[in-house]
Amino acid sequence: MKIDTAIEALGALAHATRLKVFRLLVRKGPQGLPAGEIASRLDVHAATMSHHLGLLERAGLLRSWRVSRQVFYAADFQGMRGLIAYLAEDCCAGLTEIAVAAPTKNDLTEEIEA
Repeated sequence: MKIDTAIEALGALAHATRLKVFRLLVRKGPQGLPAGEIASRLDVHAATMSHHLGLLERAGLLRSWRVSRQVFYAADFQGMRGLIAYLAEDCCAGLTEIAVAAPTKNDLTEEIEA
């Protein structure tokens, strides 16, 4: 990934509504949601949501497709993995035992219970 691509993706996520959209769509998985339902769930005007969805898609973090008159959006997991890989590329001076890994739900539960 090039630095400009990473900056665009991070910039797209650097807004509360767009971050909420992205997290919602990550939870929904590859089937995604129609744009109208995303706007409704997050209580955002449709035109405003369209702007946010477009920015996230141009940044490589969402993908869209049309079914009849509805436009569906889903997280682009390849784009997300690429951004995470770019951020962790030179992690920890090559010390793999302390390299960054995405926490699992079990990891988070263990931290809360500790």
